[in-house]
Amino acid sequence: METLIEVKNLMKIYNPGENEVRALNDVSLTIMRGEFVAIIGQSGSGKSTFMNMLGCLDVPTSGSYYLNGKDVAGLSDDELSDIRNKEIGFIFQGFNLIPNLTALENVELPLIYRNVPAAKRHELSVASLTRVGLEHRMDHKPSEMSGGQQQRVAIARALAAAPPVILADEPTGNLDSASSKEIMQILRELYQEGRTVILITHDNKIAASAKRVIRVIDGRIVSDTNYGDGKSIEEIAKQIEEEGDKEQAYV
Repeated sequence: METLIEVKNLMKIYNPGENEVRALNDVSLTIMRGEFVAIIGQSGSGKSTFMNMLGCLDVPTSGSYYLNGKDVAGLSDDELSDIRNKEIGFIFQGFNLIPNLTALENVELPLIYRNVPAAKRHELSVASLTRVGLEHRMDHKPSEMSGGQQQRVAIARALAAAPPVILADEPTGNLDSASSKEIMQILRELYQEGRTVILITHDNKIAASAKRVIRVIDGRIVSDTNYGDGKSIEEIAKQIEEEGDKEQAYV
């Protein structure tokens, strides 16, 4: 497989000096195109900082980050904004939909920023909403939808421009168990279709949907496990939990 993301010796230091905090501490990682990867860690582990780096929402103190062969670690804010718009589809825990826009208009919005012509925007947005099962809810606003439906709109928005990376930050955090299962099924299907999916979570069972699970503790990657096929999500979740208990014992 082709390398999509390559991170080398990434550092993020807050308050440099005597009271510095190393939110990321010499992190190196490679993600291949078409992988489904979960980055797991508890609050304060550094996983959110790592997500911000991977999503080009922040820049590292030092180290390099190659996305699609381009070193993005030292780019300007405008250049990072352009990379986010073209290379990354974001799915957030809070949905981040515009309240006064319909589902269709919410999905079209990033395409406007990419200067996609109106007819093509409409075509791509309808296809994306249909892909997530919302072809009959396109004219509804977020307040007229359930949490699960709003998250599906957010997924459709992330998919519309066909970015190389889908970055999902706690995508089921505000959902009930039934809606969570629906969202994870969509993410699994996207992976099966060849998309690269990076999932940020603290939940072992959510992480178990991924083929590869990376655990972050105190700003460092402490394990990187590929579980492969042949095990149920429940079995993998239990194994993740057991391995996490062992790793925490040595911290």
